[in-house]
Amino acid sequence: MPIAFTRQSLWAPALGAILLDLAVQAVHVTSLSMICQVRPDAGSRLIGSYMVFYSVGSGAGSIASTGVHALAGRPGVCVLGAAFSVLALIVAALPARTRRPRGPGGGPGGGPLTRP
Repeated sequence: MPIAFTRQSLWAPALGAILLDLAVQAVHVTSLSMICQVRPDAGSRLIGSYMVFYSVGSGAGSIASTGVHALAGRPGVCVLGAAFSVLALIVAALPARTRRPRGPGGGPGGGPLTRP
């Protein structure tokens, strides 16, 4: 990551910040499009929930990285970021649970969640 070369160049943190912002925007666009595909009828509620959890996660990451920086400096924060990334890959690789909609009588199919 270009931010690691901050001591050698003043352009490195600027380039790193731009790349980081592009990555965050790409994640948002991908996540929001996936949310809208799953339940288009509940898009605003799901997007609102996504943003709440995104904000909570961002805050938790800031708190964690501040604590790790105090203990281990920049290398520790890089390790923490890599650990979060590996954890996200592991979670993404887990099989998704599928929920079968229930019908009006509690049986399979026919409920409001059924897709044509």
